[in-house]
Amino acid sequence: MPSRTGAALRAAAAVTVAAALLGAPPAPAAAAGPGWSAAPAPGAGTASDAADRPYFYLEGRPGTVLHDKLSVTNKDKRPHTLRLRGEGAEGAWIAFAARTVSVPARTRADVPFTITVPPDAAPGDRSGTLVVTGGGHRTAVRTHLRISGATLSALSVEDVRVVRTGGGGGAAIRYAVVNRGNTELTPRLAVRADGLFGAVLRRDARTLPVQVPPGRRVRLTERWPDAPALDAVDVKLTVTAGGGAHAAASATYTAAPGWLLAASAATALGAAGGGTWLFRRRRRRRRQAQVGGTEPGVVSA
Repeated sequence: MPSRTGAALRAAAAVTVAAALLGAPPAPAAAAGPGWSAAPAPGAGTASDAADRPYFYLEGRPGTVLHDKLSVTNKDKRPHTLRLRGEGAEGAWIAFAARTVSVPARTRADVPFTITVPPDAAPGDRSGTLVVTGGGHRTAVRTHLRISGATLSALSVEDVRVVRTGGGGGAAIRYAVVNRGNTELTPRLAVRADGLFGAVLRRDARTLPVQVPPGRRVRLTERWPDAPALDAVDVKLTVTAGGGAHAAASATYTAAPGWLLAASAATALGAAGGGTWLFRRRRRRRRQAQVGGTEPGVVSA
């Protein structure tokens, strides 16, 4: 971060501590938990509440400096000294007014911070967290940063394969979704599988409980508990997301019960053994014939 930005941050945004005591009663000394919490600082000096802002949302163009505050609330009867840092895609872009903050008992401290967007940052979404640690506890507050500019939604589906699971005849479809664009994606998945005699699986598109940041690969598993026990199946996955992102990939899957596989293996082994015995017998006969025809002192009649 440029030195003038850090100097301005320290001069104009020192750590502030709420002067009023918290209205909520302090937690009992024996209560579990760290005794403190962290959340985006609310407006108008009200008490910090995750319902006010459950996460940080900031937006700006490349090269800009964005400002906000993290609120740390101490509900304990004793002070806490806490450490602050940034993690995730824009963790290196985050600078706090102070890396360590001491919060008196039953008091709230608002810690300013900045996110400096690099001039060459690509437009799109970034995700990260502000992490607060102290007393053996860790709390993370999510940040969502949108860099203004033209966005591109693109993805690919890779490494599709079907594997048997357990002894009950079920299977699992394993695959990876890769975000090839510059905006965070929430993928939707549709599954189609066709066997030798027609359709064996149809699942309409549904939203997956995962968000894929730009440039990230996420490995996922689709459970298939009623997969056929005997069939040759073509499985096709279609993944879509906002902004027109669309991709598809396929895999083949041959299902067979264990006893059939064992019988096939035994048959193949027997055929291989028979072929080996016949080959050895023929080779032995050729050797005997060669020895009989070239042995010294033997004359053919």
